[in-house]
Amino acid sequence: MRAFQVSKIGEPAELSQVTAPNAAFSEVLVKISTCGLNFADLLMQTGQYQDTPPAPFTLGMEIAGTVEAIGEGVTSPAIGTRVAVFGGQGGLADYGTYDARTAIEIPDKMSMTDAAAFQIAYGTSHVALGYRANLQAGETLLVLGAAGGVGLTAVEIGKLMGATVIAVARGADKLEVAGKAGADHVIDAGVEDLRAELKALGGVDVVYDPIGGDLFKAAFRACKPEARILSIGFASGEVPKVMTNHLLVKNITVMGFYWGGYMKFKPEVIAHSLRELFAWYEAGKLHPHVSHVLPFEQAAGGIELLRTRKSTGKVVIEVAAE
Repeated sequence: MRAFQVSKIGEPAELSQVTAPNAAFSEVLVKISTCGLNFADLLMQTGQYQDTPPAPFTLGMEIAGTVEAIGEGVTSPAIGTRVAVFGGQGGLADYGTYDARTAIEIPDKMSMTDAAAFQIAYGTSHVALGYRANLQAGETLLVLGAAGGVGLTAVEIGKLMGATVIAVARGADKLEVAGKAGADHVIDAGVEDLRAELKALGGVDVVYDPIGGDLFKAAFRACKPEARILSIGFASGEVPKVMTNHLLVKNITVMGFYWGGYMKFKPEVIAHSLRELFAWYEAGKLHPHVSHVLPFEQAAGGIELLRTRKSTGKVVIEVAAE
């Protein structure tokens, strides 16, 4: 089968021919239709991601497809079921094997494209804002990188939770996307004094930060007392340093958040979140934004879109046509 594989850490992934897998005990074999790309796929190629597997490995953290076969001990999902799966790797391939418990049936009205774009982006924002930061209606939420894969869902979910949302992104086109997702205020990331802009809006209660670097520093200085800062990632390439004595002045909390980690130590949090998110989707409350759908042969181009930040929302690779 085809697989978009990293053969050596530090070198770009390439389309390769590998042996197709078989479903082992408690696993399902999925014929993959679509695969959502994430910034972590880019980081894995250089070994900078916290969960980078040893090479060789196949990129692709989240997929949508159809159950082709089931291993011993599996009673659900049945063969032929459309499922979405977060596997952490292996999604950019014709087939993948996954723990049957992680294969979630896709709602009838959801396309394979939306399903592949859904789990990580919406799951990250939903668990981060609700479970970790305890965002409350009436609070002010600042979303950095607000037109990106997770940032855009944070805008959307923040509004559903009743927050006033300030979206920060770079360029008029991205700000327009964030505005359409529900942001109450939009600010260009290149503004001369972001802290001053945020303070003029009254400051912030919760910061959602997948960027790091200078944007984190400005957001930190605009926090209200008892603010919570969610450190989601470091797309800027700079991991900010926190002066812990400064936290004491306003009783600010900085918390790390990695959605995939809950799969290992508290999977019930993920399961509960996804059930609610799928219900919101079926009710028409969520609208995944996919800026690019590319054929499998252009998977490298999809990764490049993430590297150059030329995408908004999600990039999805069509492994097999629906």
